[in-house]
Amino acid sequence: MSGPGAGHEFPSKEVTWLKRDVLLFANSIGATSKELHFLFELHPNFAVFPTYPIILPFKLTDQEVTDFYARSKGAPIPGVPTFDPKRVVDGQRKITVFKQLPSTSAGKKFELRSKVVGVYDKGKASVVETEQSIVEVGSGEVYSTVNSSAFYVGQGGWGGPKGPATPNYPPPKDRKPDAVSEIQTTTETAQLYRLNGDYNPLHATPEPGQKMGFGGIIIHGLWSWNATAHTILEAFGGSDPANFREFQARFASPVKPGDRLITEGWRTGEVVDGFEEIRFVTKNQEGKVVLSNGRALIRAKTKAAGVAKL
Repeated sequence: MSGPGAGHEFPSKEVTWLKRDVLLFANSIGATSKELHFLFELHPNFAVFPTYPIILPFKLTDQEVTDFYARSKGAPIPGVPTFDPKRVVDGQRKITVFKQLPSTSAGKKFELRSKVVGVYDKGKASVVETEQSIVEVGSGEVYSTVNSSAFYVGQGGWGGPKGPATPNYPPPKDRKPDAVSEIQTTTETAQLYRLNGDYNPLHATPEPGQKMGFGGIIIHGLWSWNATAHTILEAFGGSDPANFREFQARFASPVKPGDRLITEGWRTGEVVDGFEEIRFVTKNQEGKVVLSNGRALIRAKTKAAGVAKL
């Protein structure tokens, strides 16, 4: 690694969750009564939805509402300017699941371990790339890793490196998608999702979004990301968390309360360790892309086809 901040490790932090947290998360991202193994704690196959680790850096051990801005300040990165967390948006996220989380952390101790991959100066913004892992303390077993890029709007121009180009995963242009899923958001979608622990005021009250040029409240990018992960697993992996290995997408444009999201997914036939690469894109009702560069590794169970309205 090279460049300012690269390789810097933040202090480890304990993370905890209850079955109630798992149920709330699954409900908030669109799990339905057809998937009781995500929604009913007494189901014989009750499981954590595989992208749940994405929320733990926000939640940590809390069961109460937290101050998002105060927590977002975090620890400084050596050799890098201090960025304003009130003007940050997600760039891209990728999760790799190595082992499913237990339905509750009770009886074990888990830590969030985070490090900086790179900090880049894009001129009009700065990008901070990090890697966060959920690790069982004692055994040292890594359950998942999340690679993230955060854009600090209007906070570039400090002379840092521009950073490498990111890989692109465009969907096929020569054939129709193998599955199409639709999700209808409401004015309460973000209000429910934020109860998982992501209490950014940008998604609850119009003033922050007005200051950032969004015109008001926008829905969490990570809600769209997680909700799309749910539709992809349902369409291609039979809603079985054991069939989920990787999921990534780039946040292309904001989602407003009331938007309808349409996800198109394609099987590629490319298989990695038994998991097939799925390409996808998510658009709003006007055809504007909200999640691009979509790629997942799913153990495909059926040849999905047609339209599923979720």
